[in-house]
Amino acid sequence: MALWNGFKIAFSMYSKIPMPASEWSKENMKYALGFLPLVGVVIGAIVCLAAWGFDLLGIEDGQLFRVCVLTVIPVLVSGGIHLDGFLDVSDALSSWQEKERRLEILKDSHAGAFAIICCAVYFILYAGAVSLIESRTFFVLAFMYVMIRSGSGMSIVTLKLAKNTGLAATFSDGASKRVIRVWMFVYMIVCVTAMCWMNGILGLLCTAVFCVVWIYFRHMVYDKFGGVNGDMAGWFLQVCELGVMIAAAILTLGSGGTLWS
Repeated sequence: MALWNGFKIAFSMYSKIPMPASEWSKENMKYALGFLPLVGVVIGAIVCLAAWGFDLLGIEDGQLFRVCVLTVIPVLVSGGIHLDGFLDVSDALSSWQEKERRLEILKDSHAGAFAIICCAVYFILYAGAVSLIESRTFFVLAFMYVMIRSGSGMSIVTLKLAKNTGLAATFSDGASKRVIRVWMFVYMIVCVTAMCWMNGILGLLCTAVFCVVWIYFRHMVYDKFGGVNGDMAGWFLQVCELGVMIAAAILTLGSGGTLWS
């Protein structure tokens, strides 16, 4: 029952997919974080189905409606919870205040000017990258949604927490940390293997972007906030997804417009 309840908690928290209610007890929270990457499985599947459907309808790569749909699917499925963290962290980083003040800004429910600016820039860059990516490539990138959520979850159970309160602390305290670390590592290995098997260059590039963003993220949270929390884990997820999309778009351009000869 603990696994099933953990599954329901993870999907009710990190997606808009309807789930039966489950008590957020210590026992039920024990393995909840381990199911976060499975939300990425759903997102990847929907993105692939959408890309395939556009091909069937004759809607070519780069057309505006196709680009918009593929851009918003991750946000619609997740309910924007990670994007909310990205915006909060963007506001805090742009404040140039001390660590404690930055942490206070993270708790502010109001969106500041820099959050709105970063949101606009984010979606422009994301949509621009999607416009260059072929439908077939999304069948490789689908694993990226899983891998990045594994990295986001891994940060909660491996990095020092900024504060011992909040959602990240709730998941971390309730988690069986050693088991969750193993789960996340297995998710990542499976995703990297699958991506490299399907397209070696693209798989290695996605993995490289993931590692670079993770290294920067770890340095950033310790330097600017003194540790990680849920908002910062969301920031990592969004920045990593954007970075992978841009890298895939650049690789496609460098390959003459197609990664599949």
